Amino acid sequence: MTDHQPLLTRGVPTPDSPASDSQGPVGSSAGASRRGLLLAATGVLSSAAVVAATAAPAAAATEPAGGPVPVGRSAAGLPPLIDVHHHAMMPTAVRDWLVGHGVIPASGGFLPTRWDVETTLSTLDGHGIQLALLSAAVPAAFTPTPALAVELSTVVNNSLSEIAHGHPQRFGWLATIPLLDAADAVSEINRAYDDLGADGVLLTTHAGTRYLGDPAWEPVLAALDERSAVVLVHPYDLPGATPIAVPAFLVDYAADTARAAIQLVVSGALDRHPRIEWILAHGGGVFPYLAGRLALGRALGYGADPGTIRSALRRFWYDTAGPMSPYSTPSLLAAAGADRILFGSDYNMVPAATLGDGIAALRSDPALDGRTRAAIARGNALRLFPARAARLP
Repeated sequence: MTDHQPLLTRGVPTPDSPASDSQGPVGSSAGASRRGLLLAATGVLSSAAVVAATAAPAAAATEPAGGPVPVGRSAAGLPPLIDVHHHAMMPTAVRDWLVGHGVIPASGGFLPTRWDVETTLSTLDGHGIQLALLSAAVPAAFTPTPALAVELSTVVNNSLSEIAHGHPQRFGWLATIPLLDAADAVSEINRAYDDLGADGVLLTTHAGTRYLGDPAWEPVLAALDERSAVVLVHPYDLPGATPIAVPAFLVDYAADTARAAIQLVVSGALDRHPRIEWILAHGGGVFPYLAGRLALGRALGYGADPGTIRSALRRFWYDTAGPMSPYSTPSLLAAAGADRILFGSDYNMVPAATLGDGIAALRSDPALDGRTRAAIARGNALRLFPARAARLP
């Protein structure tokens, strides 16, 4: 742990202390119950629970008025979209693994447990998305032992790689990295890039109470820096947080992303590994909005100077999944600049209808002009993923 870690996790059980009931199987022994894993799965899928409760199955993808949008152009004046936050949560092999290990039920479940290539391609076509960077956010709670974490990440990455290589002009992919053991994580990074041809990686914000930027993950960040990796940082439930009436995905995920970003800044990891390109999911959570508090925190022995904060805000990239609205866009533009914002849908953690709402919000946001919308929809992603961009038609 860093000297700063206790402040970030005050009141949270440490890896060496007994985990609370609300924490699920994180940090538990190899004998973690299947019931615990199922509860963990329910937690990570909660981001779709509310919107999926009344939604049609994933196969009933909605289309814009007038029918599907042909590949190569998008609806209502936007260029063909590139989606950097697009979950292929459970291809068949992944779902079979999760069912077999008692993480999800064999039938039923939330919307993200149902995913297939044909429905996804139809959804992309129907909403003017030319390319989707597939990823699967697998929190440590799914796999309470390092061996299980490696096993599941292997299944996930083999599946996503096969899908992307089967449809190279429609899909790229970000590898899932098992963050329970640093050596395992480095090994999977190397396999994902060297053997499977990943376009980048997805890292969850934390494993147990260790956030990105913790010294335990220094070998992982060094391996990513060596490859100039693009890293999507994805949140999960706050460690030790007690479930309340407000779902975690509405509030806690935004705070979780901010915790990871702040830890990367104050630990110096952002500067030690300058070649990593970091994408903060959901517009950076509350990080862009609350970054100024880091300057105030210096008086209490924790924080950063204003120059470091300004530089850090423009080092990160931010995706539009969830935050883009008249309420948040002005703050994000002021903090990061339009050239650091990327389109992200959060499909299929949200159903196709909600995906359309997100695109409509991008199209109608009063803080954006046409040039800025085009950069967010496509241009910025072309700069961030040049190798993938070169393979587009």
